[in-house]
Amino acid sequence: MAIHPDVIGDPERFMREALIDAALAGEAGEVPVGAVGIVNGQIVVRAGNRRERDRDPTGHAEMLVLRELSTLIGDWRLGEATVVVTLEPCPMCAGGLWASRIGGVVFGAYDGRAGANGSLYHLGADPRLNHEYPSRGGVLADECGELLTSFFRATR
Repeated sequence: MAIHPDVIGDPERFMREALIDAALAGEAGEVPVGAVGIVNGQIVVRAGNRRERDRDPTGHAEMLVLRELSTLIGDWRLGEATVVVTLEPCPMCAGGLWASRIGGVVFGAYDGRAGANGSLYHLGADPRLNHEYPSRGGVLADECGELLTSFFRATR
């Protein structure tokens, strides 16, 4: 499956934007994960993790972006959108991406402990489900991973 055309040209540019939101989340005491929502080649929504601030277990950057995209587009079907996120989506987020019929996902660091877009599971490419979405991992993986490593090193 090919990645949605929104991010074929320069996924690194979008990932650098998501890294800004990840860094801001980290500065606020959140796990530093950031995401941007792309429609027609433009960033239309962005978010960093807000689980601690909002006291919300679903406050992952991807979920926040999906909610804002749905509001902006006026539909829960997000086939024309791509989500770019600094960490491989967890099962909850991959499920949300699947349920939204997202057009594609690009992520930075792989997550060997909870990744659901290739590491442990691949909910976006499971033919048993009624929707599959293209994904690409490893975009600026070192930068994304270092942000997380630095955060956890400083908090332990």
